[in-house]
Amino acid sequence: MNIETVKTFQSLKTPFYYYDTALLRATLQSATQEANRHGFHLHYAVKANANPRILEIIQDYGIGADCVSGNEVARAVEYGFHPDRIVYAGVGKSDDEIRLALGKDIFCFNCESLPEIEVINTLAGELGKKASIALRVNPNVDAHTHHYITTGIEENKFGFYLYDLEHAIAVCRELENIRLIGLHFHIGSQITDLTVFRGLCLRVNEIQARLKEQGIILPHVNFGGGLGINYDCPSCGLIPDFASYFQTFADFFEAQPGQQLHFELGRSLVGQCGSLVSRVLYVKEGKHKKFVILDAGMNDLLRPALYQAFHRIENLTSIQPYEKYDIVGPICESSDCFGKDRELPATRRGDLIVIRSCGAYGEVMASRYNLRDLPGSFFFRDIEK
Repeated sequence: MNIETVKTFQSLKTPFYYYDTALLRATLQSATQEANRHGFHLHYAVKANANPRILEIIQDYGIGADCVSGNEVARAVEYGFHPDRIVYAGVGKSDDEIRLALGKDIFCFNCESLPEIEVINTLAGELGKKASIALRVNPNVDAHTHHYITTGIEENKFGFYLYDLEHAIAVCRELENIRLIGLHFHIGSQITDLTVFRGLCLRVNEIQARLKEQGIILPHVNFGGGLGINYDCPSCGLIPDFASYFQTFADFFEAQPGQQLHFELGRSLVGQCGSLVSRVLYVKEGKHKKFVILDAGMNDLLRPALYQAFHRIENLTSIQPYEKYDIVGPICESSDCFGKDRELPATRRGDLIVIRSCGAYGEVMASRYNLRDLPGSFFFRDIEK
């Protein structure tokens, strides 16, 4: 961030999210270019960041939407995502949400249980529709990530287990208002080891081979998302290595003739373009530690409290020698802590602190806990004017 940007920050009410739209566009350009190289279809995981300006920019690149609620479906359509590129996932879709999605004529429901499919069949019949669905399969592949965001092993609530898959396919083929078009997988989030995706490809190859023996070949395979970003050193990897990510699937997945591959990326598209900017309220000296108390709290950025997630923290307005601090918020919870024993330039009241890599699962997870105001949002073009 340049000096003029920091000066502008000083005139703004904190805390707020700042989005570098130039970086967002460069990231989207890289992702779509590499996906198109292989003929893959991209869907943006709206749950990562549903800010309207972010959505408008993303849909400009011809990317579809991956939604996990009826409101996300409605917002995606409102901000320009074409319904025939919208997939709707989630283990607990309500009747009203299903009706909404059917009414929008979305591309596909990613389904996780037979009771869900039976409800979709009934509601589609009532509306005179035929619902296209994919079966989310739990492949029992460990994503080697935080246990809260691991979703592809058998003790998780997600998807059909392998031993149920053939029965589920048989049931779907008997339902009058269901059109089974594919398989869906999503094994977790913030995955930085590409060998995990290679393992997923090999497992899906096995599943497809077994189905093919029974004459079952479905036209679509959705591999979900999960590609991670560099939280430790954001500047070392502002744009993820989409080339290697997609090449892994090109090399190791054995697609059937004419089969189309889909991917649901969220964090890797928006994570590095967003930062949370906060102001120091107080510097408190304890018996053994110094505490930097910010005006941003866990209600503004939940990830460190929820996942013990690491975010790089920087002081934008001090060039003094470095000292160690615990960086905390004002919420009445001991978990309201953004980082412990972090080295920052000597910090004082009024300094601007930036928490990096907050474009995904930051603003979208903010709440009014303690009746605090929601953080604002500002964009690169607004700031630079």
